[in-house]
Amino acid sequence: MTEPLLALLHLCDSLFPLGGFGYSDGLEAATTAGLVRTPGDLEAWLDVCLDETIGRADGPAVIQAWTAWRRNDRPALATLDEEVIALRPSSIARHSSRAMGSRLVTTWRALYPDGGFARRLDLFPGGRRGPALPVAFGCVCASAGVEAQSAAMAFAYTRLAATVSAAMRLIAIGQTDAHTKLARVLERVPAVVDAMAARRSVGSFAPAMDIAAISQQYLHSRLFRS
Repeated sequence: MTEPLLALLHLCDSLFPLGGFGYSDGLEAATTAGLVRTPGDLEAWLDVCLDETIGRADGPAVIQAWTAWRRNDRPALATLDEEVIALRPSSIARHSSRAMGSRLVTTWRALYPDGGFARRLDLFPGGRRGPALPVAFGCVCASAGVEAQSAAMAFAYTRLAATVSAAMRLIAIGQTDAHTKLARVLERVPAVVDAMAARRSVGSFAPAMDIAAISQQYLHSRLFRS
């Protein structure tokens, strides 16, 4: 098995075949509606992503999945997976989370067929649908020996970076400006992750983002699936 740090870097690399480049998590619908047009708007969107979607829902799910995997607790993983999916009001968002989670599990199993991860796939919830992405991410990190808080920070980075990548294709923003916005929100990630560790449940309240995610499928033309 690869060293935990190298495994985590590999997992977070945009080269890793999750297919995340095909999803904007509602940002495309928000830009079409004029809610996100400027670098300042993007910064506000990223803040909500970190505080609500990641900080209160997906991030705690990563940590809880990590813990359940270490404890061989399949019922806890199944319950957590159902909660994470139920929090997504958009059917496309639910599908995209399961699609990326399934791809993560399939790819990791192919990379490390002789590791403990492959031998314990019966723990996974979701069946043929595949687990939600944060659940899969937490379990993969646990199997690779990555610590729980490092896994949560890495997950936050991947989702925020994916949002910035989508923004660079949707609004008038240059690379330096885009990465400046990303750097600013990343400064807050450690404190948000510290708060995640104390959460015993997952939840989120981001109505504008939810409406954007629901509206995505009705766009006349689009670059992203969600």
